[in-house]
Amino acid sequence: MPDDDLPPYFNIAPDAAMAALGEPTDTARFAAIAEGCARGRTDLAGRGLDASGERQLRLFSTWEITRYLIPVAPAHFRRVLRQNSDLPQGRAETEGGAKWFTLDEVLRLRAHFAAEGSKAKDYRPYRPKDLPAKMVAVANFKGGVGKTSTCAHLAMSAALDGYRVLVVDLDSQGSMSSIFGARVDDEWQTIYPLLARHYARHLQGDNQRRMDRGEAPLPLDDTLSEALKVRAADLVQRTHWPNIDLVGAQLNLYWAEFQIPVWRMASRGWKLWDALSETLAADGVLENYDLVFFDTPPALGYLTINGLSAADILLVPMGASFVEFDSTGRFFDMLHATFQSIEEGENVAARALGREEMAFEWDAVRTLITRYDAGQQAEMAGLMQAYLGRTLSPYRQDFTALIGQSGEQARGIYEADYRDFNRDTYVRGRATFDATYAEFKKLLVGIWRRDELAAQNAERAAE
Repeated sequence: MPDDDLPPYFNIAPDAAMAALGEPTDTARFAAIAEGCARGRTDLAGRGLDASGERQLRLFSTWEITRYLIPVAPAHFRRVLRQNSDLPQGRAETEGGAKWFTLDEVLRLRAHFAAEGSKAKDYRPYRPKDLPAKMVAVANFKGGVGKTSTCAHLAMSAALDGYRVLVVDLDSQGSMSSIFGARVDDEWQTIYPLLARHYARHLQGDNQRRMDRGEAPLPLDDTLSEALKVRAADLVQRTHWPNIDLVGAQLNLYWAEFQIPVWRMASRGWKLWDALSETLAADGVLENYDLVFFDTPPALGYLTINGLSAADILLVPMGASFVEFDSTGRFFDMLHATFQSIEEGENVAARALGREEMAFEWDAVRTLITRYDAGQQAEMAGLMQAYLGRTLSPYRQDFTALIGQSGEQARGIYEADYRDFNRDTYVRGRATFDATYAEFKKLLVGIWRRDELAAQNAERAAE
């Protein structure tokens, strides 16, 4: 066989391989590599900044608005603008060209159509009055399944639909924070101080009981004392989306994975799994937003447990492969073991004291196939559907060129300007995420409707 036909792993010359190797790597080299990544990340994330150096959301054309955002015909849309000079009129890039609008302006236009337009159309998304925000955790401990991108695009979809959205980045890698252009200097700008505050308040209660028994209280260190002053509003950052806010993350957030078990050992009665949900509720977050999304780390650690415990809806992205199916099954097995262990531990004491037993419950849990290739994965996806049943969403999120290019440019699908693509490529790429959001919104609307009817029945029973 000629040498040219041999596989590339034959006839590797040791001297040539050594020459290409470079010097051994020491610890200091990690810092240089990290610094290079940081410079590149800043460069990539910085694309799309305005003159002030801030991220800026692109404009939306009349075509996009009438096709995707406000259900009216283009001619009627233009006629309404002509008849109402106080409404945003948009801006044209060329004489007589298409009009473009900011998302703020789109939201104002939607409000006008909701007030003045046909009552048969859903200009605003369904949201029952006087019910709290729904919290959504996107989780899986298998990396590369599209967890962060799915969470980001659902948040953006909901914002385009008119919901007020808070995104909470629980992953110390900070990928979600990068997507939204956040600057997070240290752990005190992450969710960490809210967890510390919850523990500090529990410790204060414990100390009061100790003093009532004549025992010495445990001291609150500087971290806990400072955390008592922090509120959720102190951590929330505005993003370049007018109706998406963010609590960001950065590397130091990982310290929580070490600190939480230390707190738990010092005070076994502290319900660490309630820390996130109770602090967000106490600080009015569930009244200020419609949806709260948690992007969780790819591990079942304490931060993930907090996100899952707080969530009303759990979404688990996964690929249509044996390895990812197997890994996701193990993830659910760990969820069962973890939460069952918490329930059993708590309920031993509850039964002894004659108290009501606790049980975790989620309004809905769904898995979602992402980055789907129908040509190669249809059989595997069908088998997964057979075994998972209703838990697996029947909709499968296709991988398209639009997804790949958006990932390369550190932005979401909905931040991409359709003029950068072939129109059909944009429509096809957007359609797969629109359908993903539609499946999620069906869950959301159904859950809210169930809650709404339950509240009405409770009111009637109380009368």
